[in-house]
Amino acid sequence: MDRLKGKIAVVVGAGSIGPGWGNGKATAVTFAREGAQVFCVDRNSAAAEETMKIIASEGGNATAFTADVSRGAEVEAMVEACLSSYGRIDVLDNNVGIAEMGSVVEISEAEWDRVFAVNLKSAFLAMKHVIPVMARQGGGSIINISSIASIRHLGISYVTYASSKAAMNQMTRTTAVEFARQHIRVNAILPGLMKTPMVEHSAGLAASYANGDVEAMWRARDAQVPMGHMGDAWDVANAALYLASDESRYITGIELVVDGGVTLKVS
Repeated sequence: MDRLKGKIAVVVGAGSIGPGWGNGKATAVTFAREGAQVFCVDRNSAAAEETMKIIASEGGNATAFTADVSRGAEVEAMVEACLSSYGRIDVLDNNVGIAEMGSVVEISEAEWDRVFAVNLKSAFLAMKHVIPVMARQGGGSIINISSIASIRHLGISYVTYASSKAAMNQMTRTTAVEFARQHIRVNAILPGLMKTPMVEHSAGLAASYANGDVEAMWRARDAQVPMGHMGDAWDVANAALYLASDESRYITGIELVVDGGVTLKVS
């Protein structure tokens, strides 16, 4: 307990797209349970409020904020609001992401632009506005949620998702090097096949795996994992907790794979 005591954490994408635990929601609650005060950001105000209320019900401190983090003005307002409420930002967790199904031939230009705006531009904007704050404070930890799709083809055709997450990896590395002297650590988490509301509510993924049958999709994804089962949002949250804490103070620029061994396989 108290691994994040005294820290202020911004979790972008702190809500969940449906019932259950998404990565951002679980991360926000985990951070709070470990002593952080959490600024819960989501474009869905009800989802952000739900996460805030869970934290409050457990005796934690949280604030909900609504923002579309693909828009610079809204990200700037997000940072200003957090500073107004808490005075500093010690941890930034970039946890928004969408997937559009299709290859480079099938995807539209508008779909390409939308996915890159949500998955990549949002993290760029958040770091752009948070890093100067962390530099003034003397340091901080940034965690970008990528995907194993950024380093492997998983048999699913979603070039926008894979490409945007691969770009996130390189943005993480270069930013880690550029701001290491200011004691700002920047790391990425690469979740594997996870059982989350985002996956459950993706009609394209269910169609690709099992002709729209969600339960059959879960079984197929379990079978792909050497451990025999998918991970869940708490696995991502616990990885984020480590990178947010001072336990990882000498770690920057890594891609922490959380996948039950999927990327160790040939096929």
